[in-house]
Amino acid sequence: MPSAIVQKLTKSDLEGNIPRGLDITVETPSGEMILLDVWISYKNEKTLEIRNVLMEHYLQLVRYTAERVHQKLPSEVDVDDLYSAGLFGLMQAIDAYDLTRGFKFETYCTQRIRGAIYDELRAMDWVPRLVRSRSTKVDRARKSIEMETGEKATDDQIIGQLEVDTDEYEKIERDSRPVLMTSLNRKAYDSDSSKEVQEIDVVKDKRQENPVLELQRQDLQFLLTKGLTRAERLIVVLYYYEEMTMKEIGLTLDLSESRVSQMHSSILARLKAQMQHRSKEF
Repeated sequence: MPSAIVQKLTKSDLEGNIPRGLDITVETPSGEMILLDVWISYKNEKTLEIRNVLMEHYLQLVRYTAERVHQKLPSEVDVDDLYSAGLFGLMQAIDAYDLTRGFKFETYCTQRIRGAIYDELRAMDWVPRLVRSRSTKVDRARKSIEMETGEKATDDQIIGQLEVDTDEYEKIERDSRPVLMTSLNRKAYDSDSSKEVQEIDVVKDKRQENPVLELQRQDLQFLLTKGLTRAERLIVVLYYYEEMTMKEIGLTLDLSESRVSQMHSSILARLKAQMQHRSKEF
């Protein structure tokens, strides 16, 4: 049985219905060519070299679309990730584009690129689509109630609007508020220097003591122990700063536990009177 003959695409097949914007000249591995001829050549024989020529020519569409989408997204989302996803959309658009229909490639391609970017965003989203959809319904119901009443919507009103029971509503609210995630590479704040300050540069080191709190702690200790005898000062420091028990303090100062407790009560009464007398200083 003879093999089927593949019909080659020619300019005459377009019957004057040539898409606009294809009359410019582009650089190809074999020299300069009219963009329309590049398209016809690729549709007749889909080679990697010709596709790369088309990809390079339409790259600005990917960058433009990725930046437009990125404007509506949190700063944690990297525009380069969207750009990479858009390249796959451009590749698919080049393969699927039909020259004979007469519409501009840019119009068709932009939708493909945006779709590929949205697919990537859905893949990056760690919240299941069902949870995202149900939380969106809750937000719509809340906004609808607030627009009608002019007041903040209550949980009971939202439950009535959605026609769900309390347990299901609580589950939707719980699932829509997962553990907060943030990127350490996100910009922390504006800096006067040329280097961008990221979150990882300003992460708090909990192992290191705060010098301001330490100074406040020392000042408070000096204020509390001012005017006390050596034994009284040691009782305050050992009990409140070293967190020792009355018994341990008694063994340290060679006093009985009851005597330490008695002195502690007397110290507190005097300190209370001093604080009330100096309340304006605080």
